[in-house]
Amino acid sequence: MIGVKVRRLGSGLAAVRDLREFRGPVSAEDLEQFETDVLAGFVLARASAGLADGTIRGDVGHLDQMRAWSVRPLWDMEPAGADGYFGKVLRESAPGWPARRR
Repeated sequence: MIGVKVRRLGSGLAAVRDLREFRGPVSAEDLEQFETDVLAGFVLARASAGLADGTIRGDVGHLDQMRAWSVRPLWDMEPAGADGYFGKVLRESAPGWPARRR
């Protein structure tokens, strides 16, 4: 049996500040760069999980279609917006899509 010595560190509460107080408004370019970084992280995570390149390409393609359709960043999409995209827009643009996804 291997012994492990555990040392307890004291913990306490810390004041949390709203970072918006210290940052200026976010530009459209900043939002676009952030969205690109998030998408790159998504691709990296999918590749690390061992998914095939074609699967990742298809997933990214769907996200690109959603980005083009949505007027706001994807993380601001409400359930009704996702329902509108998947239930109507995607179904109309790709008639065989629901059958292929089963």
